[in-house]
Amino acid sequence: MFTLFWCNTILLSQNLIQNPSFEQYDACPTRLGNFETDVTYWSTPTKGSTDYFNSCSAIMGTPENFNGTQPSDFGKGYAGLYLYAPNDYREYIQVPLTQTLEIGKTYQVSFYVSLAERSDFAVKDFGVLFSKDKLTLNIKKELSKMHLYKIGGNSYNFMEIGYTNFYRDTRDWVVVSTRFVAKGTENYMIIGNFKNNAGTRKFKTKKGAKQGAYYYLDMVTLNLVQSDSPVVNSAPDTDPITENYELDKVHIFKSVLFNFDEFKLLDSAKTDVQKIYNYLEANKSLQITVDGHTDNIGTTSYNQYLSDRRCSAVAEYLIELGLSADRISWRGHGGIAPIASNETEEGRQKNRRVAFVISEKD
Repeated sequence: MFTLFWCNTILLSQNLIQNPSFEQYDACPTRLGNFETDVTYWSTPTKGSTDYFNSCSAIMGTPENFNGTQPSDFGKGYAGLYLYAPNDYREYIQVPLTQTLEIGKTYQVSFYVSLAERSDFAVKDFGVLFSKDKLTLNIKKELSKMHLYKIGGNSYNFMEIGYTNFYRDTRDWVVVSTRFVAKGTENYMIIGNFKNNAGTRKFKTKKGAKQGAYYYLDMVTLNLVQSDSPVVNSAPDTDPITENYELDKVHIFKSVLFNFDEFKLLDSAKTDVQKIYNYLEANKSLQITVDGHTDNIGTTSYNQYLSDRRCSAVAEYLIELGLSADRISWRGHGGIAPIASNETEEGRQKNRRVAFVISEKD
């Protein structure tokens, strides 16, 4: 089995999602279930009543709403939808892409989620579906493959993102991200849970849980991954394991530092990450949590975004090397936890870091 990795700098193209953080609206929301009519460019592929929250509204405002409290870190608005509910009830969001994806090209899709405080359940997977044509189905249950393939002439590209860190957080925004190869027919993107209740990986967040898993969702991006020269190798040449790592202790990647306002993983950093991968592969009972940090330059929301992308870059490279995604979790912390003074460039460089904790699997 071969691993595809990039030896040169990886760049992301412009975002192919229109109105990615739901700031543009045709009407300020005044009631539940009005996402499709309120939000510009976006729609719902089924009759599920996805919600729209915006600080312009006294009824559907932010940060306080009927399902809890959630600040809108990426502007004034965000979506709210059920990923799991009684009787297989589901809600989705759908958006046309600015252009058809190119066949054989690699793209990266990401969005931010936060579990609503009043949720009784949490899910462990998010589904992303690309379709050639816009979907409009008169159903309120899960949008299953049975429904999709009854539609003649359409084509699909489906993926499921299953990580360990986003499904239980009820306070912070957590990034959900994956890469995929396009079929060349993708014109629309739909986000939601495409499985019924029996097939959904989930857990209870409260005793006596009877209701659902409701998530806030914001800042959706879809980018072409541009690389000068992709190379196919079994794995990069690296040194064998030369050290052990104390469990449940914070370690800082020695070489995984970042230039100002950047989140690309340099070759020197990849060597450092490879050593961690080797150690984890030799110890199958262990898992890793990756934490990203920034300096204090920039806004709080942007530094949160940047730190998420930095630790996500490390996690994605571990997955590219072959580490199972269910053994990795990550979270950005912005600039709230400096380890050096932000008054000097040397100190700020140290603060732009990625740390990790290795522990026994849950």
